[in-house]
Amino acid sequence: MRGLTCVVALFVIVNVVGNAAARSKSKMPNQPIKVYYLPPSPPCRSIIMAAKVLGVELDLVLTNIMEGQHMTPEYLKMNPQHTIPTMDDSGFILWESRAILTYLVNAYGRDDTLYPKNPRLRAIVDQRLNFDLGTLYVRYSALYVPILFHGDEYNEESAAKLDEALGWLNTFLDGQAFVAGEDLTIADISIVVTITNLDAFGYDFSAHENVMKWFERTKKALEPYGYNEVDAAGAQILASFMKKD
Repeated sequence: MRGLTCVVALFVIVNVVGNAAARSKSKMPNQPIKVYYLPPSPPCRSIIMAAKVLGVELDLVLTNIMEGQHMTPEYLKMNPQHTIPTMDDSGFILWESRAILTYLVNAYGRDDTLYPKNPRLRAIVDQRLNFDLGTLYVRYSALYVPILFHGDEYNEESAAKLDEALGWLNTFLDGQAFVAGEDLTIADISIVVTITNLDAFGYDFSAHENVMKWFERTKKALEPYGYNEVDAAGAQILASFMKKD
């Protein structure tokens, strides 16, 4: 009987230690991470999906920039650039969506699939993130921000520059499943929100076969992590702005 008691006690100890180790290994935050956001915002959508992939709980704080909620003294003290998304992880404040993406994976990733530790593999992910920030998203914005928010006409010159960027993305995808290799990374999550917008706006990128196939592949990969209800739904909100007289 004493031997059985010892075995049970050992099992309990191992189970408790194992659970504690699992919690430690998962590195989950002690409380939900606060993210100031607006649902249609593409950068905000990328953060929400990445958090779902990581299993990180967010405390989403609706911040209506149309009503100036990002210009209050409290918000400006937190983020003097008054942008969304802005993250507050137990007092650690960060903005710029791609910086937030890398932070979340570095801090809470179960492994390095989304953002490899190998210097060369990580460099490719970083290059794709910088391409998104400095080229693709810039050219998307140059075409659609004037249409969405100022009622301007479709600009063929801007459209040609965007199509050139999509051509480069198409080349990146030659012979590989995702933008930085064979695995889904934060670069895919960052870029897909722009392509989702283009799809919602009716932009024809069918000439870029690799991009088309990647888009379908990435949508499927992200479906369990809120693609339809977060990304596609947010893009449809933006698309509705274009339909107003």
